[in-house]
Amino acid sequence: MHKLELSLSHSLRALALGSAVALAACGGGGGGGGGFVPTGASSGTASSTGNLRVAMTDAPACGFDHVYVTVEKVRVHGNADVDTGGSGWSDITLSSPRRIDLLSLTNGVITTLGETPLPAGTYQQIRLVLSANTANNQLANSVVPTGAAELALDTPSAVQSGIKIIRPFTVAADSLTDLVLDFDACKSIVTRGNGSYGLKPVVTALPTAVSGNVTGVLAGAPGALVFAERNGVVVKGTVADTSGSFNLSPIEQSSTAGPVDVVIVPTAANGRVTGIIRDVPVTAGSGTALATSDHPISLPTSAVRKVSGVVAPASAQATLRALQQSGSRTFEIAAVAANIDSGAYAFFSTQPALPAGPPVVGTYQATLPIPLTADSAAAGKYSIQATSTTGTVGTRQVDVTSGDLVDQNFSF
Repeated sequence: MHKLELSLSHSLRALALGSAVALAACGGGGGGGGGFVPTGASSGTASSTGNLRVAMTDAPACGFDHVYVTVEKVRVHGNADVDTGGSGWSDITLSSPRRIDLLSLTNGVITTLGETPLPAGTYQQIRLVLSANTANNQLANSVVPTGAAELALDTPSAVQSGIKIIRPFTVAADSLTDLVLDFDACKSIVTRGNGSYGLKPVVTALPTAVSGNVTGVLAGAPGALVFAERNGVVVKGTVADTSGSFNLSPIEQSSTAGPVDVVIVPTAANGRVTGIIRDVPVTAGSGTALATSDHPISLPTSAVRKVSGVVAPASAQATLRALQQSGSRTFEIAAVAANIDSGAYAFFSTQPALPAGPPVVGTYQATLPIPLTADSAAAGKYSIQATSTTGTVGTRQVDVTSGDLVDQNFSF
């Protein structure tokens, strides 16, 4: 499988050189939109056109060595509400389906999917179309749990018709627009009662022209999860490599949302507390450094804990987040999906980890190292938040200072 992989520091320059993937513009309305006129475009036959290029990246996946998905095409439309059978779709169809290991797309690495001309204007909806697993054991989509064999990843028919992403973006006349699809593998994979796995996709889209990146180096914490958050919601995640280096990329620069908070959650093998750096600026087209090899971030040691329970009914298909408050702000430390069949969930002592010790917290400054101070009041205290598919939210307050906790149950 041919794969063009780029770090963000090179992506804006390299993407301008053209796509390495052969494609054809086709679909419900043809490459030109089939008569649909996007917002801001001319309705005449001589309307201006631009080009859209789509790439993919990934946030870290918890408890897996590999997560494979096979992409057939990407579809775009100017109407956020139109279904897949409607007219006016423009498609980026790969010359052959691409089987991609999402876990190879971390720390600013992206892979280009393809490109198509489009009428200039504003588009609203994106659909990422995956191939289905076949009966002859050809695994288009699969997972490899850490230390285990490869298993099929079930993709419901709704997913095969296209993972729906609502994200307005503009294609300018005579210009190239680059759009990155961020596939959050950790939040997208759910377990079943028989030990199999299903896909409940969490995918966002981001125009690279308005994005920047945040980098750093951790001392003694390879494999740590690193998140960029706004108001306790993760906007980008990655995993520190074997040297402890991380690159959160791409992150959207937002004049309304402002800077991000960077949250570092070590693994149980690291045995360290969470690190939080507040108010980190994001600048489109450039990077912000939180630490270097000369001034790495060093986190104190800590025990890590497990919190588990059951969400009833299982049909709620709940997503659970472990939140921690420091001062007036709340931060997401870990997230898991409840078992589809049993409703069981667990924040494991391996990963995602819940440190028992106090998080160390600091505020961004350009001069390194950034001072971090232990927040003793927050030590071991978490809010476990369960959200059902209908949006109903339940919360439990837990304290893991003394040990693991079981039977932290929710009922919807």
